[in-house]
Amino acid sequence: MAETPLSQLLVDQSPDAIIYAGKDGTIQVWNAAAAIIFGFSGEDALGKSLDIIIPEQFREAHWAGFDKAIETGVTKLGGQALPTRAQKASGETFYIEVSFALVRDDSGAVTGALANARDITERFEQERTNRRRLRELEAQVKEAAAS
Repeated sequence: MAETPLSQLLVDQSPDAIIYAGKDGTIQVWNAAAAIIFGFSGEDALGKSLDIIIPEQFREAHWAGFDKAIETGVTKLGGQALPTRAQKASGETFYIEVSFALVRDDSGAVTGALANARDITERFEQERTNRRRLRELEAQVKEAAAS
């Protein structure tokens, strides 16, 4: 019985979604965490366009950035995590934190893009509530000071 390579074990067991799409945006790697987070099984996601997880209103901007990164070999964010919205298999949108990297072959040519993502919906909603409450409290303090 062949042993599973360590690199495959790392992808399979990562607590974050790991998604790799080729230069055409077709999903070629989709780990168990991606299935849990987005609600698409590997069977449902592999071979499909990244559009399955990108809300329609963000697709044009996503593909402009994706195509530019593939063409130039440079990502806009340079590996930094970005909070954004994504779409589940159910059609529900939710908040994720995602970081990107370009994947290169041995010659240095870009073969596609790797994304690591995690669901931050609960944290995002809590921060939104905290910001709203802070604005309310600041308004109350300002009103009390003016009286």
